[in-house]
Amino acid sequence: MADSRPAGAPTVLRVVLGKRLQHLRERAGLSYEEAGRALDVTHATVRRMEKAEVGLKIPYVEKLLHVYGVLDAAEVEGFLCLTREANRPGWWHRFRDVLPEWFSAFVSLEGEANLIRAYEPHYVPGLLQTEEYARAVLRAGMPHARDAEIERAVTVRRERQGLLAKDGAPLLWVVMDETVLRRPIGGPDVTRAQVDRLIEATDMPNVRLQLMPFAAGPHPAMYGPFHIFRFPLQELPDIAYAENLVGASYFDQRDDVSSFLEALDRMCAQAAPAHTTKAILGGIRKEI
Repeated sequence: MADSRPAGAPTVLRVVLGKRLQHLRERAGLSYEEAGRALDVTHATVRRMEKAEVGLKIPYVEKLLHVYGVLDAAEVEGFLCLTREANRPGWWHRFRDVLPEWFSAFVSLEGEANLIRAYEPHYVPGLLQTEEYARAVLRAGMPHARDAEIERAVTVRRERQGLLAKDGAPLLWVVMDETVLRRPIGGPDVTRAQVDRLIEATDMPNVRLQLMPFAAGPHPAMYGPFHIFRFPLQELPDIAYAENLVGASYFDQRDDVSSFLEALDRMCAQAAPAHTTKAILGGIRKEI
């Protein structure tokens, strides 16, 4: 993958169904060209369906299932029901005025993962930010945005945070540089409230927070922040996400993701243990 997502970022379910269609086609021994002829479309259209680069049209999916030898009526209807669900916009679609398409894919991955690991050298991760902290960060990153746009973006961040409290919430495992807590953002009151929020988060059973102190010296991920998502769905590999000033890249090739995983594993060993984080935060809180 290793490229910026195209417009119309897919939901995770659409990615899964694309991979299932690929498996069925390969099991049937058909090429892209042969599948395309069955639909009277180009082979590129079939390839894009499998890669979730286009929506899944119900008539196309139904025809392909027949061509691929899926004849059981209940199995076909179940696949078509999932297809209809996959084509529905995610909750974040109503915020598309302030949410870039390249980040819509991130929100979809975040919502379906059962493990989210991250390294953050600049800011508290969005899932753990207070509203005032988020507002200050967004204002710095969107200097030309109107107040209404900033508030819409804060709302998106708040809705994303509901993920950690839902049934079956993912494990969030974050390594943060000490720099994150030493950089003044929004003033002392905002910073203190944010540290309090992190202290509360250390008591959550599905949050593991580690701090990388200055004294630890250099580490394998000093080039920038990234996330790694793991899913309960067998069709989805681990996916790594790295953001830049104008977009993001998503990586799902094993060798690429392994590089991110190895760096993060080394950092977790180098950072302060998670059970000490609450005490460290308490000490920083007194200094603010």
